[in-house]
Amino acid sequence: MRVSPTAIPFAALLAAACAGKAEEPAAPPAAPPPAAYAQLLDKDGATKARAVLSEAKGGVDVGLVLEGWSPGTYAFHVHGIGLCTPPDFTSAGPHFNPTGQKHGHHKGDLPNVTVGADGTARIEARIEGATLYSGETPILDTDGAAVVVHAQPDDGVTDPAGNAGARLACGAVVTK
Repeated sequence: MRVSPTAIPFAALLAAACAGKAEEPAAPPAAPPPAAYAQLLDKDGATKARAVLSEAKGGVDVGLVLEGWSPGTYAFHVHGIGLCTPPDFTSAGPHFNPTGQKHGHHKGDLPNVTVGADGTARIEARIEGATLYSGETPILDTDGAAVVVHAQPDDGVTDPAGNAGARLACGAVVTK
């Protein structure tokens, strides 16, 4: 039997086309974003502040910008639940405190922020030993987290919340 010179390449091509496609290795899971965000709203739904939380060596950096506030000093904290239901925002739970420390030394306790005569303020702080997503002290655990601004300054002593007063603005921490 005589075989056409084009038959062998054609047969090889046909065999390759009929063969099952080899499994491609699964792509590794995407790395979590290096930052998370919170838009803080007041009880009426107006935006009062924005926060950015970023992974850093040895902790998480938190930047907060407030706009449209009365001049004065306010406490701001990371709270342990990512839910901000107005009007009182108690849905955000207590301060983020994965290690059970007394007030003034726990991870969700951040410096007071002072708003100037123009109604604005900016502050940056670090949550030492925390992470955004992994390890023993992740901020974004199964129930999330929120950033909250309180009516008064934190006294740094009174347990559990520093005598900081009502929660005036709250924002759930999100990654998009």
